Amino acid sequence: MPIGLYEKLRRAILAGLLGAQVLACAFAGTLEVTVLDPADEPVPDVAVYVSYASGGPKTMPGTAVMDQKDTRFVPHMLVVQKGTSVEFPNSDVVAHHVYSFSKPNNFALALYKGDPHDPITFQHDGIVTLGCNIHDHMLAYIVVVDSDAYGKTGKDGRVAIDLDDTAKDATLHIWSPRIRDKKVSRAVSAASQAVTFTLEKKLRPAHDPGEEVLQWSEY
Repeated sequence: MPIGLYEKLRRAILAGLLGAQVLACAFAGTLEVTVLDPADEPVPDVAVYVSYASGGPKTMPGTAVMDQKDTRFVPHMLVVQKGTSVEFPNSDVVAHHVYSFSKPNNFALALYKGDPHDPITFQHDGIVTLGCNIHDHMLAYIVVVDSDAYGKTGKDGRVAIDLDDTAKDATLHIWSPRIRDKKVSRAVSAASQAVTFTLEKKLRPAHDPGEEVLQWSEY
């Protein structure tokens, strides 16, 4: 017996509702993260990311850029997903020799101007500290995370992170070279909407790119 118009419409509506429910589960919501110092002042440029007890990132890593301008790295800190290929163009008027001793992500790009080197693909999560063999005051960080839910706080100390349906087994992490606190992670779930980290210890001083001599012991 052929299906009537009414039955077709009913089934189409039901399928649409089920699809919407699946989509809602896959993208459970946005987590608002705030980082404050001991004086309740916002802390900018803090890496924020979510790790999952089971399963991995659901999106493929892409590409990113760490540039060099006015004898400094731009940006000072870059947050990327594991497997991301990072380009290191030199937009400066002088040559640079970029390197990192951060194993297993260590690498070196011989003295150059412009963009003669292939991108570096970071296959391991962790903190990558960057320097320049020519200009000792140059310093930057690449935070490589095994997650596709990450970001960096703005001037207001806030960032929005998208959580998916696996957030019930998730841990929220923060990192900055200025943070001295040891407790920098917190369990979150798909029901979490806002998390505030209020740091207990005084922050390390911000890196001054104008310094001719870098106090590496502070970083």
